[in-house]
Amino acid sequence: MKVKLGFAPTRRNVFSREDALKQKELIENKLREWKVDFVGLDWLNEEGLLFDERDVPKVVEKFMSEKVDALFIPHVNFGTEDAVAKLARALNVPVLLWGPRDESPLPDGTRLRDTQCGLFATSKVLRRFGVKFTYIVNTSVDDPVFERGFKNFIKAASVVKTFRRMRVGVISTRPRDFWTVIHNEGELVERFGIELVPTTLVDIVDSAQKMLDSKEVREEFEKLKEKVDFSEVGEEYFKKVLALKVVMKGWAEERHLTAIAIQCWTALQKAFGIMPCFAHSLLSDEGLPVACETDVHGAISMALAQSATLYSKPSFLADLTIRHPQNENAELLWHCGPFPLSLAKGKPKVGRHFILESHSPGVSEWEIVGGDISILRFDGDHGEYSVFVSHAKGTTGPYNKGTYLWVEFKNWPKIEEKIIYGPYIHHVAGVHDKIAPVIYEAVKYMEGVKFDPGEPDEEEIRAWLRGEVENI
Repeated sequence: MKVKLGFAPTRRNVFSREDALKQKELIENKLREWKVDFVGLDWLNEEGLLFDERDVPKVVEKFMSEKVDALFIPHVNFGTEDAVAKLARALNVPVLLWGPRDESPLPDGTRLRDTQCGLFATSKVLRRFGVKFTYIVNTSVDDPVFERGFKNFIKAASVVKTFRRMRVGVISTRPRDFWTVIHNEGELVERFGIELVPTTLVDIVDSAQKMLDSKEVREEFEKLKEKVDFSEVGEEYFKKVLALKVVMKGWAEERHLTAIAIQCWTALQKAFGIMPCFAHSLLSDEGLPVACETDVHGAISMALAQSATLYSKPSFLADLTIRHPQNENAELLWHCGPFPLSLAKGKPKVGRHFILESHSPGVSEWEIVGGDISILRFDGDHGEYSVFVSHAKGTTGPYNKGTYLWVEFKNWPKIEEKIIYGPYIHHVAGVHDKIAPVIYEAVKYMEGVKFDPGEPDEEEIRAWLRGEVENI
């Protein structure tokens, strides 16, 4: 899902109109350079600028008709704070406040813009109006700090868009013994607008049985038969997993689902004879996160993690499983086999479950690539919700069955303690990116959700956004 930006540059009449137009053009050129999808104000007046609060209703109507997902209000001079605040309040989308750094006063002592001064004024009025906003420190349009903050904001807006439009497909109930994945459907829809769309394993399995000899399954098989080693399970079971994948994807498209949570054991094995893990792997690679063990909060977490990368990287649901046998700050991210196929190191294999008594076929078996990793968990209890996020880095460690990656933190015991005290569980969404700054900004616009950072902490994130540090 691409983010569409409402671009509403603002000026004040008493400052230079000509210099304001110059700054507007520089900013527009930068947005085009970054391939930003934006709707401006050139239709509003000959300047394409907001400086009269009487124009606000027209701008609101235009931006709503264009379905903008976020609002960018650069102050090309001092700006008009009442118009800005009224526009932002009416749209109720993430708001980015910034203005280009002022030049030195002219030789005669006059100034052209006083942009920074206007930013102080507008921020106060936004607070008066109860508008949450994101701020990038006063820098030039070519400053790396502006680029960093702007692109982080766009990703945050993507997360907010996903969160506010979330529809999670729920296939069956939670496993009987998994009290950890209990969720409150009423609270999710009442407080956050998150809709759960239920179905049964009977319906899914029945559809998959009918799909076994379909063109869609044959096409999936031809695409994967040379890429994946499925010799341990055989063609019949492999095609069953593919049929399940096709059915789940079709259901998601029909019901406009953001993510899916499925009861992956043990009823499915009795009804269809397979594990669904490899199907999860394929669907997550195609931008449809699938959470194991009917973990609805896990599915939400996967969707948020994926959207924080602008859907450029797939997410996966991992168990925080065991500590590294030698590295005090490393931990095993593991699950039976749902990690995306695109992340596999070496020849991907589909085998049988090594833990469950049935040893059913359909689990993926591979280590995934390392590098920069973020783990994320949306969770709550007693009516209080938060998002935990932490950065880590892939590292080496012992071989494991299933899909896995060893990751290293700066201080794992501190992270472990935070998870234990909750409201989190052993399931986390993983993604190959550093998304803590994105989630920090996004949570501002997710009312009723608290930001709960691991590594980096909140002050380290803010220092990075201000350009004081390069790496977090």
